[in-house]
Amino acid sequence: MRIAFILVCLTASIFSGSRTTNQTKETPKVSEKSAVRFIKSGTLPPSPGYSQAVEIRPGARIIYIAGQVAMDGSGKLIGEGDLRAQATQTFENLKAALQASGAGFENVVKLNSYFVDMSQLPAFREVRDKYVNTTNPPASTAVQVSRLFREGFLVEVEAVAVVPE
Repeated sequence: MRIAFILVCLTASIFSGSRTTNQTKETPKVSEKSAVRFIKSGTLPPSPGYSQAVEIRPGARIIYIAGQVAMDGSGKLIGEGDLRAQATQTFENLKAALQASGAGFENVVKLNSYFVDMSQLPAFREVRDKYVNTTNPPASTAVQVSRLFREGFLVEVEAVAVVPE
């Protein structure tokens, strides 16, 4: 009878989406490895420098970082006409936003990048790879646009990070 009761409780827990917890013990925290899973598949096309999919599991906090550009703390454009210099400043701004949120590039799971000139993608990738985890790179999207919010900016990057609780 006791086994049947346990099975009923476990089944109810699974179908209701809740977890059974022992009230005398603290629920263990989810480690970074179990909070995020970078998905690789042999049936998807090659993905140079990015992951095709990333799974976020329960027990993590998600941080959305607005698009960053090559602007310093005073609002001045850094690296006019130089995508590599602009990408470096952009990633430094992303780094500052991540740190202010209690995260780092190791927590980034998604990047969206917007370019005025997509032919500069190789230079961008060189800079990006100095910041992101190249073993498990974030899922990424790159889009060419006719213009960014202010004249002179060549690239804008937004990020999503996941930090285990």
